[in-house]
Amino acid sequence: MATSSVSFKSREDHRKQLELEEARKAGLAPAEVDEDGKEINPHIPQYMSSAPWYLNAERPSLKHQRKWKSDPNYTKAWYDRGAKIFQADRYRKGACENCGAMTHDKKSCMDRPRKLGAKWTNMHIAPDEKIETFELDYDGKRDRWNGFDPSSFARVVERFETREEVRRKYLKEQQIKKLEEKQTNPNNEDIVSDEDDDEDDLKVDEAKVDESKQMDFAKVEKRVRTTGGGSTGTVRNLRIREDTAKYLLNLDVNSSYYDPKTRSMREDPLPDADPNEKFYVGDNQNRISGQALDFKQLNIHAWEAFEKGQDVHMQAAPSQAELLFKNYKVIKEKLKSQNRDTIMLKYGNAASEEALPRELLLGQSEREVEYDRAGRIIKGQEVVLPRSKYEEDTYANNHTSVWGSWWKDHQWGYKCCKQLIRNSYCTGSAGIEAAEAAGDLMKSNIALKEATEETPEKQEEKQLATWGTEVPQDLVLDKKLLVESLKKEDQRKKEEKDERKRKYNVKWSDEVTAEDMEAYRLKRIHHDDPMKDFLH
Repeated sequence: MATSSVSFKSREDHRKQLELEEARKAGLAPAEVDEDGKEINPHIPQYMSSAPWYLNAERPSLKHQRKWKSDPNYTKAWYDRGAKIFQADRYRKGACENCGAMTHDKKSCMDRPRKLGAKWTNMHIAPDEKIETFELDYDGKRDRWNGFDPSSFARVVERFETREEVRRKYLKEQQIKKLEEKQTNPNNEDIVSDEDDDEDDLKVDEAKVDESKQMDFAKVEKRVRTTGGGSTGTVRNLRIREDTAKYLLNLDVNSSYYDPKTRSMREDPLPDADPNEKFYVGDNQNRISGQALDFKQLNIHAWEAFEKGQDVHMQAAPSQAELLFKNYKVIKEKLKSQNRDTIMLKYGNAASEEALPRELLLGQSEREVEYDRAGRIIKGQEVVLPRSKYEEDTYANNHTSVWGSWWKDHQWGYKCCKQLIRNSYCTGSAGIEAAEAAGDLMKSNIALKEATEETPEKQEEKQLATWGTEVPQDLVLDKKLLVESLKKEDQRKKEEKDERKRKYNVKWSDEVTAEDMEAYRLKRIHHDDPMKDFLH
């Protein structure tokens, strides 16, 4: 398997090679050895064990899979910060015009810009910096703590401890001062309260000092994920140990279900208890209280906006979704207020504190209205006709009536000119006279055509009989035709009994005469006839 030879092999050699590889995998044959005398695992795939053709490998080897490039001389050293190498006495050509150092120019100088640089004053020449170049490996380039001096953190610790010591001394001095004032003024309650506050501060301070010794019982070790693969951190447990666990509130088996894996109990374990005495009502209460409802509405709005074509996603861009939801609520409230204002402007507001007009309040007016005995208005108020949403009494193309005011021969038209074509130009009375004259002329032409046409001669209809019809009483049959019809019926009966007598070219006619029908009725077998078996 591990050979890299690309020379031609016969079918037999190839079969032997496969058998040898199978034997090596099964452990029946010794493993293949590379150039260094190391055994090659027979289970390595061929695409990994075969060397590329351009390496010209003559023997099987795994050298092409190893790191064949020589490692450069990587170093873990870091820059010597603040190191100086040479101190010049006078300005040198090509040095920094500001400080006089040869290792940088004026643009990259880190010293304070001088009013007159070292180039012109030739004084206070800065020493040259030590410039170093390192070839770092992959991890060295990305090590943010590379070059960190741990001893420099001692100054931070020393500063913190000094500040804490000064604070502790100050609290002690304040306590002593308050005690002296208490002894001099024992009846002053304000001083006593201040003293209690200072004692509490001192106790808190002492608790901070000995927190690792006193508060260990309230710590819970928890695995905290970090980018470096995870670390164990200390998380303070917020539950008071005296409280009853929620799965012990109701020991009934059929009560609320407690999931030990997630430590959740969705339903209320004590639904019949007094709500004022319960301190736990189930985890579902958190979903319907607080900001959970606002978050649910935000999610629903994001889904509906996405379905309607808005490019919004709650998980991808939560800030955008929240801003869009806020704008939506502002616009919705604005539209509701506009709608409410328009309704109040149109119908008024009965709940407002404004006084109604006197004529509306007392229901009085100076208009005289006359009614009949049935309560109908006779005089004083015109009946208002209901108006539709369409435009009314709009006359187009010089018409004096609307479309649909004329009806004739199942067609609508204009009453003013009696035209049946919509959006036509009005012709007035002249159009009506022309239409009547055209109608009279059409009627006279039709009457003239009917008078000049010759009446066609009536042809005698053949007396045909229909199947299933009864024979009329006044029917007269021809005896010769009846005899022929009887012979035809006998011939048809014989052909039905013996199909060999049927001819190939059968002439068929759907014209059935009265004689043929009578012959069929005479020859037909009546099933209720007692002599039907002796007919043939």
